[in-house]
Amino acid sequence: MLRSMYSGISGMKNFQTKLDVIGNNIANVNTYGFKKGRVTFKDTMNQTISGASAAQNGKGGKNPMQVGLGSTIATIDTIDTQSSLQTTGRSLDLAISGDGYFVVKQGNAQFYTRAGNFYLDEEGTLVNGDGYKVQSNNNGVLEDIKVDVNSILPAQKSTELKIDGNFPTGVAGDTEQLQQIKVVDSNGEEHTVELSVKSTGTSGEWKITLQDRSKSSLTDLVITIKDGAITNENGTLAVDDGTALGEPIPLDILLGNVTSNAGNLNALFSPNGTTQGAIESFSIGQTGEISGVFSNGRVETLGVLALAKFSNAAGLSKVGNNMFQDSVNSGTANIGTPGDGYGSIASGALEMSNVDLSEEFTEMITAQRGFQANTRIITTSDEILQELINLKR
Repeated sequence: MLRSMYSGISGMKNFQTKLDVIGNNIANVNTYGFKKGRVTFKDTMNQTISGASAAQNGKGGKNPMQVGLGSTIATIDTIDTQSSLQTTGRSLDLAISGDGYFVVKQGNAQFYTRAGNFYLDEEGTLVNGDGYKVQSNNNGVLEDIKVDVNSILPAQKSTELKIDGNFPTGVAGDTEQLQQIKVVDSNGEEHTVELSVKSTGTSGEWKITLQDRSKSSLTDLVITIKDGAITNENGTLAVDDGTALGEPIPLDILLGNVTSNAGNLNALFSPNGTTQGAIESFSIGQTGEISGVFSNGRVETLGVLALAKFSNAAGLSKVGNNMFQDSVNSGTANIGTPGDGYGSIASGALEMSNVDLSEEFTEMITAQRGFQANTRIITTSDEILQELINLKR
């Protein structure tokens, strides 16, 4: 008799735990990046009244007789399935489409999260809502991500000139192409240089002249191309720096996609070098690159978001604040970047909770009925015990 009462008690405790987990799921139905829990049960030990026996002496075998002693919690699982993404339009709201967790740090403690509502602190460091610093992956080394809206990109002197396009074969007569390019001197000043491409009169040979027309005393750079290859280079381009001879700008001539056929003259010249620039905006791409756009036209990578994968993501320990920590059964974090086996980044979106309200309410009903059924076991056992006590009257 007492066995049925204790079985009922164990069932009540288990269903109470199931209701606790369901209540936590429902409470977090609108928590970004939340992963729901699930409770499973198993029976406890069984009391054997008689064991099994084999067939012998003309008799058949006999099965064991056992009385179960109730149930207990088998697992409380974290269901880490992908949830839908909610568009927010905010550039610092990030969602992971696929596998992986954002890596955040507080001091030396490292945590993982799917909630990507990030912010910038007063130093421009990318943090989550609790101030934990979001990490970038710099060749396998985790670093803080800083987006300094006051940062200045220094000027870069022009050192190269890349040539692309077609230089026709044959003799082109007076055919000439003129264009203007901009080069930057050692002081970060930009100069407009006139560039001309003209046939030398020899079949397939072209002369390229670069000159700063602001002063007649400045030297020119002259390049000769024949049949798509450089055959001669004379002089050094000089630009006006306020002195009589100007500042020389040595340029390495690089041939890109240069062709030589019977088509039209269609040459493109691209010098490197930029003036000083201030950051104007930044964006985060699908592969996790945080790109800063500067006023001088340059685009610089400010960092690459780090993502972590685990052999057993369901083995991560929940530590609150939408964060997880690795455990002895989750495996160590495999740090990488979005793409190439990791999920991609969706900027301007957040991953919603994977709690399904219809499923949770259905589970709540079954848990409630299970709890009621176990209370019935206890009340019925109590009534039978009362009858035994009444035998003495």
